[in-house]
Amino acid sequence: MAFRFPLATVLRYRESIERREERALQRVQLEMARVSHQIEELNAAIAQAHSTTGRALHQPMPASHLQSMLWETQAAEEKKKALKQTLQTLDQQREKQMKIYQAAHQDRETLINLFEQQRSAYEQGQTRAQQKFLDDIFIARRHRS
Repeated sequence: MAFRFPLATVLRYRESIERREERALQRVQLEMARVSHQIEELNAAIAQAHSTTGRALHQPMPASHLQSMLWETQAAEEKKKALKQTLQTLDQQREKQMKIYQAAHQDRETLINLFEQQRSAYEQGQTRAQQKFLDDIFIARRHRS
């Protein structure tokens, strides 16, 4: 008789939950990476704008052009601020999702450990039964001789 784990369906369900939560965690981390990259790009653009504005101040130029450059820099700063807020929110989501994933992982690990204990006990019982069978054959042959 083959080993049968009575909670196999529950184990498969827990594994699917763990995979789902892991994918959700990966999505949040991917979004965090995307937002971080956007912030880095904005930092570079802001630095470039400050450099360009600094050089432009040493040359004669229309005030509207200078004001336009300052507005662009200000808009980039505001966008950066919004992205930092988004990143902070995503970090909170990541922490929350990490806890959910860890709980799902722990639940699956508990069932895996139970499965392994039951399989080990089954295999041990099978080995004992097989040894008893061999011992009985040996004893029967010994009594015949």
